[in-house]
Amino acid sequence: MFEFSIAAQSGRARTGLFTTPHGVVQTPLFMPVGTQGSVKGISPRELKEIGSQIVLGNTYHLLLRPGPERVRALGGLHRFAAYDGPWLTDSGGFQVMSLGDLRKISEQGVTFRSHLNGDLIELTPEYSIQVQEALGADIIMAFDECPPYPATPAYLKASIERTLRWLERSLKAKTRPDQALFAIAQGGVDLKLRRCSAEATVAFDTPGLAIGGLAVGEPKEGMYPAVELSTRLLPEAKPRYLMGVGHPEDLVASVALGVDMFDCVYPTRTGRFGYALVPEGRLNLKLSRHLDDPRPIEPGCDCYACTHYSRAYLSHLVRAEEMLAPRMISLHNLRYLHRLMEAARAAIQSSDYGEFARDFAGRRFGHKIPAWFTRALQEGGHWD
Repeated sequence: MFEFSIAAQSGRARTGLFTTPHGVVQTPLFMPVGTQGSVKGISPRELKEIGSQIVLGNTYHLLLRPGPERVRALGGLHRFAAYDGPWLTDSGGFQVMSLGDLRKISEQGVTFRSHLNGDLIELTPEYSIQVQEALGADIIMAFDECPPYPATPAYLKASIERTLRWLERSLKAKTRPDQALFAIAQGGVDLKLRRCSAEATVAFDTPGLAIGGLAVGEPKEGMYPAVELSTRLLPEAKPRYLMGVGHPEDLVASVALGVDMFDCVYPTRTGRFGYALVPEGRLNLKLSRHLDDPRPIEPGCDCYACTHYSRAYLSHLVRAEEMLAPRMISLHNLRYLHRLMEAARAAIQSSDYGEFARDFAGRRFGHKIPAWFTRALQEGGHWD
């Protein structure tokens, strides 16, 4: 039911096929985030048209509304949200960090005060799995604690040990054979603790493994040694998922190190603020200089926004606060990341990922390529 096979490698970068009950996906891939069962402003048909392969749903938010049993009764996320491809649901562990003012952690689990109405909700490893089984995603995540940055070594150590105990409870609570449970390794940017967490997590032999607790405010110089170490320690024969990462340069650097899966709200959140992703960085469509520009967002892009609208029109929509603007810019941003991953897969298959990554860096950074990016490519075997 679940199978991962590596099709080609270029240095440490690899492309593969991951079989799920709702389809086979090609890695490396980016997963759009549908926090409440919907990728903001984008329909399921559009998601498929732009090349989305898996959509991510949020356990905490779907627990609050519409509720897991309602989703189960209406056919699970695949039918309820009218997206019949693979789904992944997180465990609620990220909200342990992001809702720090509204929660209390104990050995049993986490007590949240709902941001909607103030109700108290206790999310335990067992309940997180129960909710995810009701939602019906193909891939579910073990309940974990995502520690903040910065955090003391003592806090990180306690958090890692608690997350491992929660992983054991998550696995015991799981009942559905048609769902793959991924474990999550933590440790922040402390490489010693990151190693301890990864080695202990691998021992549970889950179908896939995630790298958690990064992209939470730490500098890139601290993030990438942690990614590099993690991909060396996680099994070659299983998919590796770097959670919460979606900046284009991060995807290219992390694929170089052997990461297979990514998710982030960045492309759609950025789109809602009027920023479009282009090879050189971000295009701020709020600026008046775009009001007379007849070019598309990105010449050569095949998304609906780029094949139908000019920068001038989209800039006008942004200024007029028309709802079509965030929809179209978000659509383009997602397509940009999917095209980036498609190009990465092609480069890996041709054994020239290094050339692809260096070309990306030249367009993105010019002559000022950050040391962390160069180091990531060197560690991945893509930079002499």
